[in-house]
Amino acid sequence: MLNLKVKKINELAILPQYAHEGDAGLDLFSVEEKIIMPGETVLVHTGIQIELPKDTEAQIRPRSGLALKNSITVLNTPGTIDEGYRGEIGIILINHSKIDFRVEKNMKIAQMVIKPVLKVSIVEVDELNSTQRGKGGFGSTGLANNTDNKMR
Repeated sequence: MLNLKVKKINELAILPQYAHEGDAGLDLFSVEEKIIMPGETVLVHTGIQIELPKDTEAQIRPRSGLALKNSITVLNTPGTIDEGYRGEIGIILINHSKIDFRVEKNMKIAQMVIKPVLKVSIVEVDELNSTQRGKGGFGSTGLANNTDNKMR
């Protein structure tokens, strides 16, 4: 198990925590109250800074309950926190509903998953290996359960 160093920079801050044994994401908590209007995007402060283990990143992801029940999600998902970042963890929330949403102090607003990061060296080449898919991009695999109606 790796250690995640966390510094509280706000007296209201709650340390990230797993809700259940086996959870992948650590819950992150708000230190402030805010109203998010329909269609609005806001930055919500957590009152913490972190020091990630070497060769890791923190991914910020939405909470499924907020998304399903209130249409509140994390914009820029997953948000990446790089190993060298030492500022406060802020969560970008967006309200996709038609009504105001109140963020309360100590509310679980997102989850953070710590992931390994592979380092690569860049090699410029004149050609790439060919594949069956080739340059096929968005929609190139067609519609589910309908092989006769492939997207082009």
